[in-house]
Amino acid sequence: MADIVDTAINAGSFSTLVAAVKAAGLVDTLKGTGPFTVFAPTDEAFAKLAKGTVDALLQDIPKLKKILTYHVVSGKVMAADVVKLKSAKTVEGEDVKIDASKGVKINNATVTTPDVAADNGVIHIIDTVLIPA
Repeated sequence: MADIVDTAINAGSFSTLVAAVKAAGLVDTLKGTGPFTVFAPTDEAFAKLAKGTVDALLQDIPKLKKILTYHVVSGKVMAADVVKLKSAKTVEGEDVKIDASKGVKINNATVTTPDVAADNGVIHIIDTVLIPA
């Protein structure tokens, strides 16, 4: 099995996320022992952002790191556990809201594919980029 970064690369639908993780210098962290839970936005999720947003973030590394670490929770939190939670503290420091009443939503993002296994954690694929307050 591959680590979180290689799992995302191999999936083929996370090129924007992988480029952002590389630009922010977070590859070594996400290849680390973890475990991590990553709410991973697809390329389509990044495409929903306002035009120019991704390019602007790639130029603003502190803001990019803040947004990316807002998608990561320490520990391996599988979908069966996520649905029991109302919120989760992110590596960035703020909480994300969790609503499992109709599917699973993380803030305003819907989990489209839960429990993508990786050596050092788990990925839950989401359809919207999470932006911290």
